Amino acid sequence: MPRYAFKIEYDGAPFAGWQRQADQPSVQGAIEAALSRLEPGAHTIAAAGRTDAGVHATAQVAHADLAKDWDPFRLSEALNFHLKPAPVAIVGCARVDEDFHARFSAIERRYLFRLIARRAPVVHDRGRVWQVQNPLDVQAMRAGAAHLVGHHDFTTFRSSICQAKSPLKTLDEITIEEIVLPQGAEYRFHLRARSFLHNQVRSIVGTLERVGAGSWAPEAVKTALEARDRAACGPVCPPQGLYLCGVGYPADPF
Repeated sequence: MPRYAFKIEYDGAPFAGWQRQADQPSVQGAIEAALSRLEPGAHTIAAAGRTDAGVHATAQVAHADLAKDWDPFRLSEALNFHLKPAPVAIVGCARVDEDFHARFSAIERRYLFRLIARRAPVVHDRGRVWQVQNPLDVQAMRAGAAHLVGHHDFTTFRSSICQAKSPLKTLDEITIEEIVLPQGAEYRFHLRARSFLHNQVRSIVGTLERVGAGSWAPEAVKTALEARDRAACGPVCPPQGLYLCGVGYPADPF
């Protein structure tokens, strides 16, 4: 059966997450339903990462095996037609080898977290950013983040229901950019690793926000990491500012 890879963009707000659920809407369920409109029957797609409820994506990657030999462009166009009006779009489609796997072939994943600091409520970015009221010290957050780069035991920054076999992960990059706005500022956290633990990004950003607000010293991030204790973590930030924005493979399928 021909195998196809999809690059997927979605607004996570109306979904209970990526993973198919029996009684709640999911991104996976929406795409599988669209596939069933093209080829009747049950379909199962595998993704590079299972994002939580409210988390967005600009470049999620998934794959599916289909019976028909589709032209990739026509397949993406047909899926986008049947996905309406769900806020999900296939922005890339490619025929791939049968040994390609969206999850297991991936060698890196990239996340973006958007945080806006301003007094007035956000309007156009509502549901797409985390808002705090007071400005943050970006240099302090960068100093705190530096303690997390590299190979560490990330138990402190791991959800209690995380199913990963090991808390040992290598965080290859964490950069923070500050964008001055007419009112306030936006802080963009860019994180890159081969794989992440459940809630790792949101736990890290929530902790760094405490550093930026002056409640934590940058060195306290190192202390929390070395504690290997979930109780040592700062607050877990809300999901709406988080985006899966890239998945890397040995050879780009798109």
